[in-house]
Amino acid sequence: MKKTSIINRDFKALSVGKVARSRSSLLFVLLGTLGLFITVLYFKGNVSNPPGPEATSREIPIDLPNASRKIQSTQLSVSTSPALLKPVAPPSPSPQKWTPYTVKSGDNLAKIFKHFSLSASTLHHIINSSEQAKALTKIKPGQVIKFSKNANDGFLALEYALDPVRSLRIQSILSGYESTLIEKPVKIVHNTASTVINNSLFYDAKQAGLTDRTIMELATIFGWDIDFAQNLRKGDSFSLLYESRYTGNTQLENGHILAAEFINRGSTYQAVRFVDKNGHAEYFSPDGKSMRKTFLRNPIDFARVSSHFNLRRKHPVLNRIRAHKGVDYAASTGTPIKTTGDGRIVYRGVKGGYGRVVIIQHGQKYSSLYAHLSKYGRYKKGTHVKQGQVIGYVGKSGLATGAHLHYEFRINGVHKNPLTAKFPAATPINKNLMSEFKQQTTPLLSQLKTAKQTHLAQSR
Repeated sequence: MKKTSIINRDFKALSVGKVARSRSSLLFVLLGTLGLFITVLYFKGNVSNPPGPEATSREIPIDLPNASRKIQSTQLSVSTSPALLKPVAPPSPSPQKWTPYTVKSGDNLAKIFKHFSLSASTLHHIINSSEQAKALTKIKPGQVIKFSKNANDGFLALEYALDPVRSLRIQSILSGYESTLIEKPVKIVHNTASTVINNSLFYDAKQAGLTDRTIMELATIFGWDIDFAQNLRKGDSFSLLYESRYTGNTQLENGHILAAEFINRGSTYQAVRFVDKNGHAEYFSPDGKSMRKTFLRNPIDFARVSSHFNLRRKHPVLNRIRAHKGVDYAASTGTPIKTTGDGRIVYRGVKGGYGRVVIIQHGQKYSSLYAHLSKYGRYKKGTHVKQGQVIGYVGKSGLATGAHLHYEFRINGVHKNPLTAKFPAATPINKNLMSEFKQQTTPLLSQLKTAKQTHLAQSR
């Protein structure tokens, strides 16, 4: 009996131990399941906001002691990317290297490109890449072309100065070649000049600091009223306001004359430049009358009158009285001859003692003749020409003792002295533009007056 009781007691203890162990296992399983569930919920909440490629971050709310204030949040960023590095700037490109080449006499583009080890094919494609690029075909000795090449000695770019202000740059691009016009900024200032004629217009104007171009423009402005070859006198004077153009500190060719005054043999002439809304510029007197007449007084600039209009003159070759129905201008062979007015060339050829002749009809009433030419200009018979265009060159063809121009002027078929004939004026300022004309020109004339007064004060 005792043995049986002991066995029952041991069995009961074993049973209790098993139950205890079973309860422990069950508790462990439940805790594990609960942990897994919480983990799933955590990661499920973060799947909708996956971390970026650079870093992940969590916002942890922190309750502040003062409940009346809004709850703020502090952002805590936890980086999962590699260690942050400061960005490294790419290496700056090396400046473009240019090699200049001065065009020599006898050079052409093919020779220049060969000098730089560039192929004829490259030259062909560059020239035909644009209309602008064709300017390269007009290179002249003394001009400079700059070339830029890559490390493999291939073409990168070239630059060619068209004038002191504009340059043409042609550079290689993926699709071929690109032409760009580069312009330097130009500053325009107003300058003045005044002087008295003691020697000649050209000499004294040069002494006053004027360029050849400005002197020629001055003569053109007053050329309808003053014969600078015949009527200029010592003591005549002029004052003018003109543009000076600069790029940087380098002075370029002067710009246009803005206002001018010329005193010739006691008569005063004034002119001012007016530019209309279309950009058309012309010179007028202060009261709006055009300085441009129908005809120029002189077909040759600064030429000397060697023989006047004289109906009783003795012919130098024939040695007998023969009317000289025109004016002779002494000038060297090849001097350009300008048509004195708009018209149509009705004759171009040899005409007896006149030698080579050009005759121009100006409407129904007027005509002009130019004789003893060495050669003709590019305008043919029947061509319409504009005032100032070159229709021939001084020579001594026909009955002539030396190089000169014989010039005749006719009104209704009657010879008139071209030095004294009255020419009709061109169209004056339109009445509707008079207000604009005054507004634009009055300040220019005021500057001209001040310049003249300053010069007179300094010369005393």
